[in-house]
Amino acid sequence: MDEPNPLIEQRKAKLASLRARGVNPFANKFTPTEPCGAARANYVEGRAVALAGRITAQRDMGKSQFIDLQDQSGRIQAYAQKQALGDEPFDIFKHLDLGDFIGARGTLFTTKTGEVTVKLTAFVVLAKALRPPPEKWHGLADTEIRYRQRYLDLMANDAVKQTFLLRSQIVREIRNFLHDRGYVEVETPMMQAIPGGAAAQPFVTHHNALGCNFYLRIALELYLKRLLVGGLDRVFEIGRNFRNEGLSRKHNPEFTMLEAYQAYGDYEAMMELVQAMICHVAQKVMGTHRIEHKDAAGKVIKSIDLTPPWRRVKYKDLVRERAGADWFDIALAERRQRAVSLGAEIGKEYEDFEVTQAVFEKLIEPTLIHPTFVTHAPKELIPLAKLSPDDPTTVEVFECCINGQEIAPAYSEQNDPLEQRERLEHQAGGERQKLDEDFLVALEHGMPPAGGMGMGIDRLCMMLLGQESIRDVILFPQLRPK
Repeated sequence: MDEPNPLIEQRKAKLASLRARGVNPFANKFTPTEPCGAARANYVEGRAVALAGRITAQRDMGKSQFIDLQDQSGRIQAYAQKQALGDEPFDIFKHLDLGDFIGARGTLFTTKTGEVTVKLTAFVVLAKALRPPPEKWHGLADTEIRYRQRYLDLMANDAVKQTFLLRSQIVREIRNFLHDRGYVEVETPMMQAIPGGAAAQPFVTHHNALGCNFYLRIALELYLKRLLVGGLDRVFEIGRNFRNEGLSRKHNPEFTMLEAYQAYGDYEAMMELVQAMICHVAQKVMGTHRIEHKDAAGKVIKSIDLTPPWRRVKYKDLVRERAGADWFDIALAERRQRAVSLGAEIGKEYEDFEVTQAVFEKLIEPTLIHPTFVTHAPKELIPLAKLSPDDPTTVEVFECCINGQEIAPAYSEQNDPLEQRERLEHQAGGERQKLDEDFLVALEHGMPPAGGMGMGIDRLCMMLLGQESIRDVILFPQLRPK
């Protein structure tokens, strides 16, 4: 059995003392007149306010006490004086600890040092914290604790809180942008009988009532295309995808995707959409098209210029630049050998297109810091896209790469049901049970020509907010259970 924590025991004793005095340490209700940050910003000498928040600092001066009160909007100082509160309330006030929540009523004034402060006339204990806050209140540094107990990270690190508040604004502006362009937001199933729309390992779950297995979706695509068949010409969804694969700086098994589809559009229409949307979001949320990534000391380590127009370059041209002008002319065995010599990791079972893709992912993609549309990828990579008329070995696609990683793939959607079936069968290796027959039947009813795109919200936030790990833009990243 763990030894009792003396700090927790002290707080429990204070809790018992408050209850013995008839004080409810978890009061049901308190209605602030405004947030703490607004009270500071709208300072008027003597103005009455009612504020609520967590105590983040205490300075005991005997017959008076200063505290810092903090909510989501910011911090404000409060001043408790025995003479103003009375003996009993002031004694109760001295039972308060760092981390407690209170409601405070009083009037605004400024101290001799110019600090905006609330002179308390009354207060209410709203929640007694039985555990102390992190030791480094102004900078929790333990990475394991930061991710596993994100609430402590948010309490201790204001920059972390700002990151997630900005993430919320990013998602809101994406929605605003798409709504303004006539897109309809929809919701599609997260549990699917056949996982489709991407090549990835799914999570499996069992539906007891139906007596069969389902899969957590790996992509949004196939259900959204059914809606194009049904006559919804512009649709989008922001939702969670799940892939039962590895974790890394760029990957989390549970992640957020935006997918949008536009009837009578193509991959070029999606290019315009992606460029305009990211520029809109950057300007609205960050106030600039030049995004700076800084180290812990505040030094700029990377600058990303989102100013349009963005570079467009064909996939094969980039590969030739990095792997040799003769790359697509030499024999497969020589390509494999050269890929290994260049530092790419090549599996024994890799097909020819996978060898080239390994070179792209290892040697090219990480160098694409400024926005780049990499177009016309090999057809085997994306079986749901239309073939390029001028090069049937490629498809009408682009990968929008920024900050050295893929942010948004998009393409001209394949709407020929026979061609689509053939290419999905090839991807499934002839296993018909892996085919989404309902989707193929939907295509047979006729789907308009369309452009579609997917955008990794987590990676977009990494780029815009200057974060180098996906875990720093996901509130509760996946961790091994303790």
